[in-house]
Amino acid sequence: MSIIQGDLEGATVLDLFAGSGALGLEALSRGATHATFVEQHARSLDALRRNIGALDATERVTVERADALKFIERLPAGAYDIAFADPPYGLGLAARVVSVWHERPFARLLAVEHAVRDPLAGGRTRRYGDTLLTFFRSDADA
Repeated sequence: MSIIQGDLEGATVLDLFAGSGALGLEALSRGATHATFVEQHARSLDALRRNIGALDATERVTVERADALKFIERLPAGAYDIAFADPPYGLGLAARVVSVWHERPFARLLAVEHAVRDPLAGGRTRRYGDTLLTFFRSDADA
């Protein structure tokens, strides 16, 4: 989160494949004004809702039970300031998120977590062990 700290103040955030909501909730704690969480698995949704409640963030979030790829395919360009995606590894989902973003940048900044064995081209990448974090910025912010 420190890498994008300057982008967080007042931002609207999208947390795809949200799981427990760690990325979106951290963004809220660092100055984002609203976070939308997209998750489809019941157990993850339960954990997400508990975490939102524990942090008293209910008024600053939207939770969508949906397939993340189908959700972003409906978004207009520029719908969010920042989007995080942490899809399950090995299924090609990270590349699919990036492909949709390239067609229609639904956020000014896209941060995708993915496996080293599944590199993504065209962004700025940081390595953390066997995990890569790749950032993409829309042309307007390049």
